[in-house]
Amino acid sequence: MSIQTSSPHFEHLVEEGRVHRTLYTDSSIFDLEMSRVFGGTWTFLAHASELPKPNDFVRKRLGKRPIIVTRDRNGNFHGLLNRCTHRGATICRHDEGSARRFTCPYHNWSFTNTGELAAVPIEEGYGPSFDKAQLGLGKLRVESYRGFIFGTFNTELPDLKTHLGPAAELLDEWLDRWPGAELQLRRGQTKFSCAGNWKLIYDNAADGYHPGYSHASLLRMRKDRYGGGVDMQWALGNVDEGLQTVADCGNGGTFIDQRAEIKRYWDQSAPMPGESTYERVIKEKMGDKADAALDVVMGSGMNLNIFPNLLIIGNQIQVLEPQSVNKTHINWYATALVADDLPDEVNSLRMRLQEDFPSFGEPDDLANFEECQVGLEIEEVEWVQTGRHLDTGKEYIGAKGMLSGPVSDELPLRVFWKEWLKRIAQDNKGGAK
Repeated sequence: MSIQTSSPHFEHLVEEGRVHRTLYTDSSIFDLEMSRVFGGTWTFLAHASELPKPNDFVRKRLGKRPIIVTRDRNGNFHGLLNRCTHRGATICRHDEGSARRFTCPYHNWSFTNTGELAAVPIEEGYGPSFDKAQLGLGKLRVESYRGFIFGTFNTELPDLKTHLGPAAELLDEWLDRWPGAELQLRRGQTKFSCAGNWKLIYDNAADGYHPGYSHASLLRMRKDRYGGGVDMQWALGNVDEGLQTVADCGNGGTFIDQRAEIKRYWDQSAPMPGESTYERVIKEKMGDKADAALDVVMGSGMNLNIFPNLLIIGNQIQVLEPQSVNKTHINWYATALVADDLPDEVNSLRMRLQEDFPSFGEPDDLANFEECQVGLEIEEVEWVQTGRHLDTGKEYIGAKGMLSGPVSDELPLRVFWKEWLKRIAQDNKGGAK
């Protein structure tokens, strides 16, 4: 059977319990995703800690669009298309910095950091009909929730917090592990380039079925070296007999909850180089509060995935940057908790986590993503299975009213494709202003 992918309607490619392989391999579908999915819903752009001062900026991407996220002199955030309205050159060519204006190197058209066209050399050459007010930079609709900055072209979406739904409450729980602390992204990222479609990474983000197999060598090494009960040992064996769950957060968002498996975060962590010295100093400085501080060093037991590109994993943030139908950049950010009652040693240990799973677990995943991409090019085997636990009767309405299931449930894949269909079927509302 041959499936046609040229139609603008994609319901024939997404069925109950399976999706067609061309959704991962067809470049025309990818291009439509970059237009309608990235920019058609609230999409993560940056974190406030990346541009902490007035007039700071960072250069990012929204799908295939180069953008600039700015903080103006009043502290408000803006999302600007990085394209001069004169001849199309990018106006910002630095990853980060501070600027009240951006000046195009080509003809020196100058724009404010809120997007207005401020100055044009030899302006009289355009005559009396020239109107700078009509030639500002393209702008996104931008909102932030607790430091997470999102943007969209869709003027019909509800406000960001309403859109996030239960994911906002889960994000609160993740952020408030140490009451009063401010989350900051540390400078620099652990960067990976994957020869695979971006959706393969998102598929995996709430997949509780694979860790005991894909990461078996890492988990067995930890168990052999450090004994039972060490981080992620709950991934071995029949995971559906354990206490982990997956859930639908709404609007394509998904959640893995491992917290019920964790009795004491610090005690169940895999040892890190130098940890005994840090632990001693933290206990000396904090006394009775030391145990709680050591617990927030470790992963949160939460994987919160916000459609289409933000993955919150343990204590880290992973951001997907699609490059082409078979190439994706993956950026891992370490996070710090900044509070007057948390010593620097806590965040020194949190930074060491950046040496853990991204270095020893992510390569397993990348190998699988890339081999999936190779296998999906086979035309004669057309379908990808998404039906695990679809008809076992084990799904239920859980916390916060979320549809939930056993951790190996492929509910998250079905949730993703439902939202994907919704976004791919409609043009963005409003466009670039």
